[in-house]
Amino acid sequence: MSKDSEVRLTKFELEVMAALWELGSASVREVQERLPERRRPAYTTVQTIVYRLEEKGAVRRVKKVGNAHVFEPVVTRRATVRRLFGELLGFFGGSPRTLMAQLVEAGHLTLEDLREAEETLERLEAERAAAGRKGAGEEKREGRAEAAGGSANERAGSRGRSARGGAGRERGKR
Repeated sequence: MSKDSEVRLTKFELEVMAALWELGSASVREVQERLPERRRPAYTTVQTIVYRLEEKGAVRRVKKVGNAHVFEPVVTRRATVRRLFGELLGFFGGSPRTLMAQLVEAGHLTLEDLREAEETLERLEAERAAAGRKGAGEEKREGRAEAAGGSANERAGSRGRSARGGAGRERGKR
């Protein structure tokens, strides 16, 4: 689904989706049984939520076994988490610093958490730099090849024709 990050889910819908992400595909009964026993909703309640998720495009029916429909997630956990974090950042004016300050003040973010985040950032930056160097190396090779002989269109263009044999710009002037 191309718009999976746009699917907005309620807290209960997220719980149902978590069960589906764990199971891969499941019937309504299997989803219901996966939910916490101490506050497990009725079968019909879970069924209503699954049908609502289907209407939103978050799940789809993949088959029918007897009278039971089997559903699978369409939206990914990753896309859902990204959308939720984007929403959360929106509450803090889009500033991760403000969010982090609130987490620190509330005691939800420790120095160890920050160190782990710093290590993750360093690893990601190193990966991006390596990917950038690889891409730059390919561009340099392509540039050297073109400098050595030019492209076929450049060579043909000096004669007023494209490499495919057309007259190029000259055709439009007649």
